[in-house]
Amino acid sequence: MTKEEFSALVFDTYGVMADCPFEDSPEILVFRHARNQKWFAVTMPVKKKRLGIGGEEPLDIVNLKCAPEVIESLAGIEPGLYPAYHMNKTHWITATLDGACDKETLAWLLGISYDLTSGKK
Repeated sequence: MTKEEFSALVFDTYGVMADCPFEDSPEILVFRHARNQKWFAVTMPVKKKRLGIGGEEPLDIVNLKCAPEVIESLAGIEPGLYPAYHMNKTHWITATLDGACDKETLAWLLGISYDLTSGKK
């Protein structure tokens, strides 16, 4: 799944479009709840070496909020899933947007993240 396909999945599922909160980094896209403005996903390019997979090439990733036990069972074990880059590694997970992480897993993790950040109803 590419960054564009991920953005389309978020819009199709939750009706949310990304915003670019960092003026100096327009490539960073943030997806947030309309009601409480909490982030549930953020996409950005990072160098592969930042994920511990070697190489200077940029790679699009998405960070998603997740339950610690899910992160422990997936990050570094399942293809394309890593401890969160540039976020709290206990509560966030990173998925690569290069096809290594399958679409079903990304959709499942997106749902978890959306629910965990929705706040009280």
